Amino acid sequence: MRLIHVVATRPNFVKMAPLIARLRERDPSGRHLIVHTGQHYDDNMSRVFFEDMGIRRPDHNLEIGSGSHAWQT
Repeated sequence: MRLIHVVATRPNFVKMAPLIARLRERDPSGRHLIVHTGQHYDDNMSRVFFEDMGIRRPDHNLEIGSGSHAWQT
């Protein structure tokens, strides 16, 4: 199975951590890509959640950062 897990903001990390873990348990040989939008680019708002919640480092970081919704889109 091929899955792309897109994580973006702090509430999203909290919701996605158990889902990603469970899906990886069910299909450990599957391709699970993690894409971080980069909306929270500060270590205290991003990296710490990956470490504390046991989410592995993202495969890709879009580095969206801050800006208007139009610019981010």
